[in-house]
Amino acid sequence: MATSTTDTGTTAEGGALETRGIEPVPVAERHGRPGQLFWVWFAANISILGLPLGATLVASGLNITQAVLAAVLGSVGSFAIVGAVSIAGRRGGAPGLTLSRAVFGARGNIGPTLVSLLSRLGWETVNTTTAAFALLSLVTIVAGTSPSAKDHPVITIACIAVFVLCTVLVAGLGHAVLVAVQRWATWVFGALNIVVGGFLVATVEWAAVAAAAPAPSGAVVAAVGVIAAGTGIGWANASADMSRYQSPSVRAGSLVASAAAGAGIPLVLLISLGSLLAAGDPTLATADDPVAAIRDLLPAWMAIPYLVAAFGGLLLSNHLSVYSAGLTTLTLGVRLPRVYAVVVDVLVTFAGAIYFMLIADGFYPPFIAFISALAVPITAWVGVFAVDMLRRRHYDPVALMDTSRGSGYWYRGGIEPRATAAWALAIVVGYLFATVGPSAEPWFTGPLAGTWFGENGLAWVITFVVAAGVYAALGGAREQR
Repeated sequence: MATSTTDTGTTAEGGALETRGIEPVPVAERHGRPGQLFWVWFAANISILGLPLGATLVASGLNITQAVLAAVLGSVGSFAIVGAVSIAGRRGGAPGLTLSRAVFGARGNIGPTLVSLLSRLGWETVNTTTAAFALLSLVTIVAGTSPSAKDHPVITIACIAVFVLCTVLVAGLGHAVLVAVQRWATWVFGALNIVVGGFLVATVEWAAVAAAAPAPSGAVVAAVGVIAAGTGIGWANASADMSRYQSPSVRAGSLVASAAAGAGIPLVLLISLGSLLAAGDPTLATADDPVAAIRDLLPAWMAIPYLVAAFGGLLLSNHLSVYSAGLTTLTLGVRLPRVYAVVVDVLVTFAGAIYFMLIADGFYPPFIAFISALAVPITAWVGVFAVDMLRRRHYDPVALMDTSRGSGYWYRGGIEPRATAAWALAIVVGYLFATVGPSAEPWFTGPLAGTWFGENGLAWVITFVVAAGVYAALGGAREQR
């Protein structure tokens, strides 16, 4: 029997190293509760990246009421999808992309897994870059020097290294440590965010907020799509990575609620605050260094707690992303212990952060382009996987770990043709309606991007409908034992 990882053992209890890789967790070891996941998702979404996301809503013409509505629908709605997908983790006790072998086949699953890994690495690079900007600003305040990264390449690289090291210390230790750290650190950095947020509210140009005219309804629809693609959709294929330790007795509705509320509360608050700030300072949405742009709105003495809160919030988000990326790397067949897979992943993001900070001319244009590009294939996977979950109640733990020709999930040449065809077709159709890249100079514009669906950012919705509909029509979602 061929397996995709050499990592074996059981999870950590009381802070020990988690030695389990991607193999399913035995039912006797699943004791998790939805309350744990609430804190995991809350912690992963208290980073300051919500502020520039909110700023982009105002930059697109929305007034504050519309921006808050888009924040609620986009973030809470997309994380409800995350919670729904996490039900598979409770059922099968394995990471999401490992369970995906049952849907796409041992070889057919390689495509969705690669896309997921790119998504995780991209988000980690964004987190690392933004956090390093925060730490660099903190250092330069103390030293009294210029906050420009390119003026201090050695200090900049050191700031990146500190963030990466802090990430590895938690994500490398594993599930039990991550859950504990995410819960308690949320109180610390959440409190700091509340204090900083109070001072940022004091800088809001309320006259500009009140004078803003409402945008057309189509712009609100598009904004919901931007928020959904930039928040929950990117986490959907990683949700089972955390829920695999949930007790089999946990209700499905509780998993959905824990994700939707856990992530939705901080996201709605931060995105709404970013929208308020941008009403008086539209340049916030396009700032090369969003950390510095927001810092400049605060009194000088408030900069230090703000930067600490920014660094901590991004670190909490990165813990979860790197943990998931390590499991995804193992699912691809990389034969490493889980902790080493984590190290490999952060080395990639280390290099990416150096590029963004010391070489690239801008930061957020490629960030928005990255969100737009990967939302389509990830949503296509969600569509197929969700339909499969409607009937599947069982995942064969032996077949999940067997990638040889004798595997119960080998199907035809290692590929489940209905799921793979639906996934690929949905991606093609989705990109027909998509515009990828900065709005001023897009990298790619689909031939149907000028339609109502394309102009309103609904390519990912069309992708989901096509993926789910085609897979169901082809006779997918039949229980495999």
